[in-house]
Amino acid sequence: MKLDNTISAVITGGASGLGEATARRLAARGVKVAIFDFNAEKGEALAEELRGVFCKVDITSEEQVDAAFARARSAIGQERVLVNCAGTGNAIKTASRDKTTGEIKHYATHAFDRIIQINLVGNFRCMAKSAAGMLSLDPLPSGERGAIVNTASVAAEDGQIGQAAYSASKAGIVGMTLPVARDLMNEGVRVNTIMPGIFNTTLLEGLPENVRTALSASVPFPKRLGEPDEYAALAEFMILTEYFNGESVRLDGAIRMAPR
Repeated sequence: MKLDNTISAVITGGASGLGEATARRLAARGVKVAIFDFNAEKGEALAEELRGVFCKVDITSEEQVDAAFARARSAIGQERVLVNCAGTGNAIKTASRDKTTGEIKHYATHAFDRIIQINLVGNFRCMAKSAAGMLSLDPLPSGERGAIVNTASVAAEDGQIGQAAYSASKAGIVGMTLPVARDLMNEGVRVNTIMPGIFNTTLLEGLPENVRTALSASVPFPKRLGEPDEYAALAEFMILTEYFNGESVRLDGAIRMAPR
């Protein structure tokens, strides 16, 4: 797919981190961008800078997602590109014993479900609604109508202690990539997934320097954290390359996560 000012894109979680880098990279090619995020302050500022549109949205809400797509399409037209970067995580053991009191407790199901609802169901919600919109478009000369890039994690394969919900949600994204690509194959919509390793995002910026140094040292090569623009570059390549379809690709410096 050629990326220029005839193309519109929606980036969920686009106000910061991997989503922000992707929005910036696509906008630099002239793509009209809509940023879906819960952080209105950052999202509005970035959308203004990129001459795009910001939509405040909680992707677990059917109504908010519908309203966001309607607003984005009214402002910049029906998207041919969707990049799903919205997501969250936590670290809670399935069952554990309090080191002081000996009290035994388990991971509350509602807390597990919250991660699944955001990372898996919320992303599928955006993907399904975006794909339905893409089907309304005339195909490009290549026969393509659109391209979707999802964000999983290396935790889909190397989940660490306390990551049962997070790993399950990200493995779900990997698991649905090929089936959804097959669902849409006759309509010219491609679907791919990126599985990032340890990236230098806002979350990690708040960690002590010694922790960041240790994380960097755990990467085989290069021994550093990934940069958000490296994620954005791979997302861009997936969108540009018409033969790239139905794949889930690790972007991790060859790291394999230890149990903790």
